[in-house]
Amino acid sequence: MPLAVPADSIRARDIDRAETSTLLDAAYAEGQLGAGEYHDRVAQARAAKTLGDLRGLVADLQPPAGTDTPLPGAAHRTGPAIHRIGSGTDYPPRTKARDSDRANAGELIDAGRRDGQLSEEEHRVLTELLGSARTLGELSDLVSDLQGSRPVRTRPVSATRAGPFAALMVAVGLGAAFVGFAVTSPGSDPPAPEAVAGPVYEAAAPVVIATPDLLTGEGMAHFLDRYRAKFGDLTADSVDFYPEFASIDRAVPGAPNRQIDYDFRGGFAQSASVTTRRPDTVALDLGLLDPAAVAAVAADAVRATRVPEGAVSMISIEVESSGDLAGRPIVRILVDNEFNESGSIYTDPAGAVLRVRAFEG
Repeated sequence: MPLAVPADSIRARDIDRAETSTLLDAAYAEGQLGAGEYHDRVAQARAAKTLGDLRGLVADLQPPAGTDTPLPGAAHRTGPAIHRIGSGTDYPPRTKARDSDRANAGELIDAGRRDGQLSEEEHRVLTELLGSARTLGELSDLVSDLQGSRPVRTRPVSATRAGPFAALMVAVGLGAAFVGFAVTSPGSDPPAPEAVAGPVYEAAAPVVIATPDLLTGEGMAHFLDRYRAKFGDLTADSVDFYPEFASIDRAVPGAPNRQIDYDFRGGFAQSASVTTRRPDTVALDLGLLDPAAVAAVAADAVRATRVPEGAVSMISIEVESSGDLAGRPIVRILVDNEFNESGSIYTDPAGAVLRVRAFEG
């Protein structure tokens, strides 16, 4: 009796790779994929060895417009469903958003400003965030508390509506059931997928902004200057400094129930989706931070923590939420080495040492 082979381990045919590339073409044209991600996935599709490899390339995509037939191995088969804005279909939060989804969310945000749900500042911030939203979950976070964003009743997709797209899905998603009986001619060429028109992007030279080491006094002072220039204040929920970049959590202005993550690498970029902010979060005043004093403590941190061949790898600042330091803004200087041996020094923003956790080897 033949040994059963998992469906994802079945070898992919050229036609399976071509059909997956066609799905990626459509997703690119609809704005679900950016240019770089699209080209990367197409290259992976061409090199895919199994049906599981191909399914993974479309698992977070919506079907091409005009059909809601599930993609092979698509994400919306599992996980918590959310409503796709402006439709009658539910998908998981990590599903890629189309340009039309972003447009629908933009209409809700504009309507929220017109009818008084949003202030002018809230409307400006949400509109700015809308452009960087890549998934349906991110869009849902932006409009979840607006009237008019409540989903309509979802309905199952009928086989008759699927049309010819269903046959394409059978070829990719169910090919494992017939692969043992299929015979292909080694000299035959697979049909070339029809290209779907998409936006044309011109190559641009990378922009490099010189930034001091952010674990030094000069680097932290540079960060604070750029932060004030970007946001107009020195308020944050937390900041983690690394030698070459910083990670920031910040509340959305005018919407204290929402939080945004930013990366700083000479400039600020939103690094993740808008998320729900904990109601007990206490914001920091980064203006209290004395970069030179904290850097002086960091310069002696390896000796103080006794970490063998250690180095300062991170300096973080946030309001402590528990313990005897609860409610106070605390700077934590982390020292570690290649063997994951570590120690920490805790100071206040002015650089006064509050606690030393030395390595005990």
